Amino acid sequence: MALSDPQITRVVAATPATIAEAAALIRAGELVAFPTETVYGLGANALDSAALARIFAAKGRPTTDPLIVHVADAAQLDAIVTHMPPLAERLIAAFWPGALTLILTRRSHVPASVSAGLPTVAVRMPAHPVALALIRAAGLPIAAPSANRFAHTSPTTAQHVYDDLAGRLTLILDGGATNIGVESTIVDVSAAHPQVLRPGGVSLEALRQIAPDIEITRRYIKAVEANGEALPAPGMLLKHYAPRIPLHLFEGSDTAVRAMIRKTALNLIAQEQRVGLLIATDDVPALADLSVPQVQLGTLADLESVARALFAGLRDLDDQPIDVILARTFPPIGLGLAINDRLLRAAEGKVTHCE
Repeated sequence: MALSDPQITRVVAATPATIAEAAALIRAGELVAFPTETVYGLGANALDSAALARIFAAKGRPTTDPLIVHVADAAQLDAIVTHMPPLAERLIAAFWPGALTLILTRRSHVPASVSAGLPTVAVRMPAHPVALALIRAAGLPIAAPSANRFAHTSPTTAQHVYDDLAGRLTLILDGGATNIGVESTIVDVSAAHPQVLRPGGVSLEALRQIAPDIEITRRYIKAVEANGEALPAPGMLLKHYAPRIPLHLFEGSDTAVRAMIRKTALNLIAQEQRVGLLIATDDVPALADLSVPQVQLGTLADLESVARALFAGLRDLDDQPIDVILARTFPPIGLGLAINDRLLRAAEGKVTHCE
């Protein structure tokens, strides 16, 4: 897809009229960005191979990385999947509409490119009113990965989408900042034993209320290791959700993490490196005297706020004149699993364990 003048990309407030316009564009095979409760999506007709190709081209996304298909009702779901296991029905009853993506068996008429050629398809019903209104107005399922350049930090505002993709799509529906801030949880229910392939907006604890035996699969695939093979689900590559500036991650006890971040920052400053910090509000007293940019994501006790602020915080530091970002992990409970997963991929696996 040839790049165009960024001025052709319009950002418009999401209203009934602009949603109807966006739906017409989707039906015509064009790309539209829209808000969901997780992050902004880059949408196209999920049943149109040419439209799907435009998604991959606009993002610079390899065709081996599957897309998520968004539906608004049971009829659309039935039209794209062949079999609904009882567990899938229970999960749908509990979490849809919402931030849960299910891997199910794909119907043959659904383009293989939406699933990187796999016999399965990733599908969810978003909870955001704009997303649901758009899918209903279009009258068809919408494939939509995050609306950003491939492997870059995900967008949680319309401005983030414009910054990444201006000139590569026609319309951006502005529905304000997203209210979860990290992508959906992906659960594979196509096999006998359910597995979480990507932690996200629905917590592991909540899933285990419905499926006590569900397990989480931690796979961090390097692009070179993928070697042209289809990835099992979106967001599985080791380098993903990443700022342009290198990020180094620290894990361990709060006291040890703060001490190591401080020590590392001072060493880098002594080497004339410009440092930025991505931290919790609780960390500020231990690091406040460092004269470096600091983005506070929220308190360790409020992981929902941290998740909402995560990608915007990464983009904030990415826009500053720094050479390296030092970040911390968060408690591995609730949304903490998704937060830490995104930070680990943003760091491309560069993690220091602090004793």
